[in-house]
Amino acid sequence: MKVTEHIKKADRKTLFSFEIIPPQKGRNIQELYDNIDPLMEFNPPFIDVTTSREEYIYIDKGDGLLDRKITRMRPGTVGICAAIKHKYNVDTIPHVLCGGFTKEETEYLLVDCHYLGIDNVMALRGDAMNHQKYFEPSKGGHCYATELVGQMNDLNHGKYLHDVIESDNKTDFCVGVAGYPEKHLEAPSLNNDLKRLKEKVDAGADYIVTQMFFNNEKYFEFVEKAKEFGIDVPIIPGIKPIAIKRHLQLLPQVFKIDIPEALIHEVEKCKDNKQVRQVGIDWAIQQSKELQTYGVPVLHYYSMGKSDNIKAIASKLF
Repeated sequence: MKVTEHIKKADRKTLFSFEIIPPQKGRNIQELYDNIDPLMEFNPPFIDVTTSREEYIYIDKGDGLLDRKITRMRPGTVGICAAIKHKYNVDTIPHVLCGGFTKEETEYLLVDCHYLGIDNVMALRGDAMNHQKYFEPSKGGHCYATELVGQMNDLNHGKYLHDVIESDNKTDFCVGVAGYPEKHLEAPSLNNDLKRLKEKVDAGADYIVTQMFFNNEKYFEFVEKAKEFGIDVPIIPGIKPIAIKRHLQLLPQVFKIDIPEALIHEVEKCKDNKQVRQVGIDWAIQQSKELQTYGVPVLHYYSMGKSDNIKAIASKLF
């Protein structure tokens, strides 16, 4: 079932969902199941599965020589989606990136999703590789998420690449995209960022999931401004509970977001990360209750592979 259909079926009741990352290559998928199992009691209608970019690794050849190889350390997004869908009878949403993929590879991935009965996909540009200062598209790949959404929309109309095939057996993907309440780190302004978001919606995006934020006013303002730009698809808030003290420096640096002074103060008082984790849980519960009252369609949690804090939050809300 499509995300938009789940939202409509809920009839204004706030749904629970979460995002997971694939295990590192060579690790057992059971570790992933062990973190999903405790969250299934809250009846998530869908689960997101991230996709990692390729990266360089260096292999010691001896005599001080290193051999540089490119690899994906967390492969298997579509396979994991299929496995979770089969095991838990829940919809899964693979993240599809511009970076690291050609348009042909993207088409093959989407065809696989179609065959597997995966109804939803999340279209993302992706980040720059570690050695790049700015994002650089792969040769033969998309530069922007808007183009990726356009390719997905073309498939929904039976149009494949290079006009090789026009088929009546069309895909019917529900397409999600990312939104940034505090603007994308590369955008010159929030208004400019909203223009780009409107372009993604016009290209065929059906819903939006936001980047993490810790001040709900940022989300409320973002939703109202989005409406002014003519964006009328569901906007799902993304929530990440702070878990370690280092997040105070790491999250603003990586995601260019603000952390409220009250939350900073509570984290700085903590003697260890166990206390920080509890502060993060309490703050996310407070955030989530206010968002529920506001009437958000879904509360979407970034689990980063661990479920104990997400379970503690969800148990107070669902």
